[in-house]
Amino acid sequence: MARTMSNDARKKDTREKIELGGLIVKAGLRYEKRALLLGLLIDAGRRIRSDEKERARLAAIGAEAFGHDGD
Repeated sequence: MARTMSNDARKKDTREKIELGGLIVKAGLRYEKRALLLGLLIDAGRRIRSDEKERARLAAIGAEAFGHDGD
């Protein structure tokens, strides 16, 4: 039983990582260096923790991008 739970957790983790990678592709950053991507994410994380207006602005950009999935 523990092995099944472990497999389920691993599948869930793998699925989440694939989805997160898809966000990088959707943002048009597929060919950027990993260090740059990590730097972008760290910087954005710091900004959204300290600035609610920035969080809302970025969320709106993301929501609009999801609305144009066919583009």
